Amino acid sequence: MAEKRILLIVGGGIAAYKSLELTRLLRKAGVAVRPILTKAGAEFVTPLSLSALAEDKVYSQLFSLTDEAEMGHIELSRSADLVVVAPATADLMAKAAQGLASDLASTTLLATDKAVLMAPAMNVRMWEHAATRRNLAILRADGVTFVGPDEGAMACGEYGPGRMAEPPAIFEAIMAMLGGTARPLAGKRALVTAGPTVEAIDPVRMLTNRSSGKQGYAIASSLAALGAEVTLVSGPTALPAPAGVKRVDVESARDMLAACEAALPADVAVCVAAVADWRPADASAGKIKKTGKAAEPIALVENPDILASLSKGARRPRLVIGFAAETNDLEAHAKAKLARKGCDWIVANDVSIAGTMGGDQNAVALVSADGIERWERMAKGEVARRLAERIAAQFA
Repeated sequence: MAEKRILLIVGGGIAAYKSLELTRLLRKAGVAVRPILTKAGAEFVTPLSLSALAEDKVYSQLFSLTDEAEMGHIELSRSADLVVVAPATADLMAKAAQGLASDLASTTLLATDKAVLMAPAMNVRMWEHAATRRNLAILRADGVTFVGPDEGAMACGEYGPGRMAEPPAIFEAIMAMLGGTARPLAGKRALVTAGPTVEAIDPVRMLTNRSSGKQGYAIASSLAALGAEVTLVSGPTALPAPAGVKRVDVESARDMLAACEAALPADVAVCVAAVADWRPADASAGKIKKTGKAAEPIALVENPDILASLSKGARRPRLVIGFAAETNDLEAHAKAKLARKGCDWIVANDVSIAGTMGGDQNAVALVSADGIERWERMAKGEVARRLAERIAAQFA
């Protein structure tokens, strides 16, 4: 990867800030980044910040005498191994599809003889417009590769497809196109559970927990990046499905168990979901109203144990990994859970640490029959990548 170079075109849109994180990930992997910043893109990120992270000059002017003397736009268009457009706005996609060359970015796209990867980002109405759909079809026919867009809330207040893919997903797509991502899990099937479950009290109220699903989604993405065929069984979250992952949406613990059993056989199961231990014995068919008297107690019954069911079932995956979210005596509880559930590994995390539940960082200990391996606090994406690599090593 040290000899690979990306030409990164940053279009204009609120998602342009993600290009900074993408640049950081690429440089960390040893990939050189040469940026082109459009005039609209400069409204959202500065040339100085992009240059500092890329450790290279930022190009923006088609008719710059200095830039043309040092690195002409034709040479610029062919100096990289891959051209990445992130964010790829509706305007940039339209120019590329129609072969227009009105600025440095569009001229570069027209002049390049290298592969192009686009990460679209735009309002949902623009993404769904007939003109954008035509341009998308043209670009795909021309050989352009796309990552995203994701579905979710947008800065404009609307919801739907159009959000630019997250930097780790774009990074993985880039590495795959550069041939720099090993795929040791190719041919393996993985099952991942993520997020909370919800148990109905009545049609309005429910029992649930604070899980965001971020750790489970990151693990599913990392396993897919290593070549696994991943089924992600997810409780309700606000997260987009990771690229290349089949997501199955569920609500209750019983729904999640049924979806997990339907996803078998699998080579590895990673049970990250925060599954409700109990559910109301009898959910009310109508909304429970206040009467001015003390509320009737809600009788609870135990939910099925998904981790134990997978560990001890007839179609047990070769490797079963559970998660243990604890607020005290982390390692003791994890060891007990490992023995009780019959799984192979337990990933224990201390959720009493502020910013863990719902946050972007985690500090975990990997507990197995061989002992305890303590990992420093890091981003949940890094935890996911490290765990995926350990899983791949187990199958090597």
